[in-house]
Amino acid sequence: MEKYVIIRSDNKSISKPMDRQQAISTVKNYDKQGISSYIVSEDEGSRIAKNKDFNIPKWE
Repeated sequence: MEKYVIIRSDNKSISKPMDRQQAISTVKNYDKQGISSYIVSEDEGSRIAKNKDFNIPKWE
């Protein structure tokens, strides 16, 4: 089963791996608090944590 992590835009923290439903629920919870967050795969989360290379997407 694939795992996902959450990246918060306010403090750029990376969560522990979680299943898809838990990740979606967590992002919805953050949204209610006014915190932008992003779901990425566990592998991508590891890459970002290692390189500290997360660029917040810009939607234009």
